[in-house]
Amino acid sequence: MGLVSVFWEILKKPTIGDVVRELLIFIAPLWVAVIVGVLVGWAWKPKWANIGREMFMDCSGSKNSAPAESSESSSSGFGSLPSLNLIKFQLSSAISWISDDGPQKDSFFLSPTLHSNCSSSQNEKEKLGFLTDDDLEHLYKLVEEKDGGPAWIHMMDKSTPTMVYQAWQRDLEIGPTQYRSRTVFDDATPEMVRDFFWDDEFRSKLKWDEMLLSAETLESSPTDGTMMVQWVRKFPFFCSDREYLIGRRIWSCGRTYYCVTKGVPYPSIPRKTKPRRVDLYYSSWCIRAAESRKGDGQLTACEVLLFHHENMGIPWEIAKLGVKLGMWGTVRKIDPGLRAYQTERASGAPLSHSASMAQINTKVTQDYLRSLESNSNDSSELETHNSSEKPGKNNIPKLVVVGGAIAVACILDRGLLTKAVIFGVARRFAKIGRRL
Repeated sequence: MGLVSVFWEILKKPTIGDVVRELLIFIAPLWVAVIVGVLVGWAWKPKWANIGREMFMDCSGSKNSAPAESSESSSSGFGSLPSLNLIKFQLSSAISWISDDGPQKDSFFLSPTLHSNCSSSQNEKEKLGFLTDDDLEHLYKLVEEKDGGPAWIHMMDKSTPTMVYQAWQRDLEIGPTQYRSRTVFDDATPEMVRDFFWDDEFRSKLKWDEMLLSAETLESSPTDGTMMVQWVRKFPFFCSDREYLIGRRIWSCGRTYYCVTKGVPYPSIPRKTKPRRVDLYYSSWCIRAAESRKGDGQLTACEVLLFHHENMGIPWEIAKLGVKLGMWGTVRKIDPGLRAYQTERASGAPLSHSASMAQINTKVTQDYLRSLESNSNDSSELETHNSSEKPGKNNIPKLVVVGGAIAVACILDRGLLTKAVIFGVARRFAKIGRRL
């Protein structure tokens, strides 16, 4: 009743200006407390903060090599409670992001296709056998929307004079948000787009991917084109840069190309504190010819279906907000990069090593792909309405999201998380308030 009486006294002020001023005075200490709490959380890390992180297995050398299901069921009795499992995973991710001073321990073992198979020997991994037909099957089912996952929720439709872009997202019970996109490039062949995405040397030279600091080919197979590459990507200054050890391979069926890239363990490269290694990484494309927007019925355009998710060591809600704000700004830089690549290739410039490896593919038939599809009757759906928050998928309390967004926005001038975060979160929080 005391709180109600205070509000009543404020509302009894004679003018609207007085009411607003009194409300600001009343609420300001709460916001200050939230911001101070977030800043203190960044600066101070208690000893018990590593407890949650030790619960997770590290695929490339962890002491605990038991299956993920066993680990979950033995951790404080959380195995039978999915909601508590979710809280446990999110807490570890948040602690890992705040500390940002050690190897990433919160890799999620979702399936052999989403993460590398830890049961295989390290020697086999280093013989470039870490990408198999299981990875092709998984990507093919994603393309055909028969992977058995939840429905995809529509995010955006954007276009330029020479490119069309659509994006969807979905959340699993455990693990980071997954993204699906469809991009159509006018006047481009599937082979040119395939080489363009594979060409790390051109990506580094032109800087159309501004986050890429360095790229190095560790191994490559002249037999099937499998590659092992090491990337270092730039993150905002409050986070360390990220290291990726990526296995890559391409399967072809006619002029349709299934390009798989994912994080794999590679013991020859020791884990370092900085740059921090990202273990869970999946980014794969289906590249194929498409009909031109000119309406002439000619297959002179190229369609790219991308499926992407990764655990960057940033709380999922903050990562989702950053992706939503920065996705189109990043994607629209791809088209100028592709046009520059077409010009360079037309000039007769020699192929880089990465681009030449992109032309070594494992050929499969349409009958073989249909046999993969018949292995499962599961399907996922595409939802056409805009994304909205799902009940039960609330990884971080609303107040922490708001306070954290304000603190991050106040220290950033550029990048994915900008001061626009304040307005987006404020609108979302206002809607919650109206419902209450």
